Amino acid sequence: MGTAVLGAGSWGTALAIQLARAGHAVSLWGRDAAHVADMKETRENRRYLAGFHLPPGLAPTANLEEAVRSATKLLVCAVPSHAVRETMTAAAPHLRAECIVVSAAKGIEEGTSKRMSEVIGESTSCGGRVAVLSGPSFAREVAAEMPTVVTAAASTESVAKAVQKGFASPMFRVYTTEDPIGVEIGASVKNVIAIAAGVSDGLGLGHNTRAAIITRGLAEVNRLACCLGADPLTVTGLAGMGDLVLTCTGELSRNRSVGIKLGQGEKLSEILAGMTQVAEGVRNTPVIHDLATAKGVDMPITAEMRCLLFENKSAREAMVDLMTRQLKKEFRS
Repeated sequence: MGTAVLGAGSWGTALAIQLARAGHAVSLWGRDAAHVADMKETRENRRYLAGFHLPPGLAPTANLEEAVRSATKLLVCAVPSHAVRETMTAAAPHLRAECIVVSAAKGIEEGTSKRMSEVIGESTSCGGRVAVLSGPSFAREVAAEMPTVVTAAASTESVAKAVQKGFASPMFRVYTTEDPIGVEIGASVKNVIAIAAGVSDGLGLGHNTRAAIITRGLAEVNRLACCLGADPLTVTGLAGMGDLVLTCTGELSRNRSVGIKLGQGEKLSEILAGMTQVAEGVRNTPVIHDLATAKGVDMPITAEMRCLLFENKSAREAMVDLMTRQLKKEFRS
């Protein structure tokens, strides 16, 4: 079965390796022709996922049309969230009618507050053939074939099962759900909460504080997801609690890394200038905050991270303000 992955960053490359491992011929599209040429020559993504050999069935390409047309069953969109609409609009004319499009991008679109599956649906007119793949999964560990468990979400069960079957291998287990809303909100908000967890670690505030941020961060995920129509059980699963714990505690988490440096007093502009990959939580914090405000959803951690990132609020002041908010019940009736 022919598959294609759009986006040759670390996550897109890891997913392409996994698809090849699962027995597919895979095209991996990258925007930068020089980067693609280097991958072809070295059989490695030295820029974003160094140290992992690209399997024989994986073909890097800088030709978007060629990549999209090669996908007979699954086309995976793994570009940064802010590039999804542009990329999928360009891909749409070449998309095969029977192909399922899998969103592996994590974020909410700026200006529209749409989830990535909604953006893909609008850009391609794929309708029910759009799925989401998410869960606790660092790219390097997927590439290293460490046991990983994720979830495939689609509004139609048969679509989710097709993605499940397409990606599954002995060390990559895929569950299914028919709740893409819950999966995508979990995937987006967890990056914001991971920044907060990193800030706490950067300030040296200890395990108690980190645990509190994760738990109350999960409450924010739940409130927003349920407001938008998600199943609350989804938030307790792989794309909710699972991904949140990973991103808030893992050494490979880019968003947590940004938070640690902020907590240590570094400026956001300097942190971002030193990064070669996108930390989705930075760009998504104000978008998620605006969506929550418009829906009347209380998300205090998200609100404080917006002030810290974009209003020059100090990390310690943000933490103090979170701790000294009005006292209330833990669970709302």
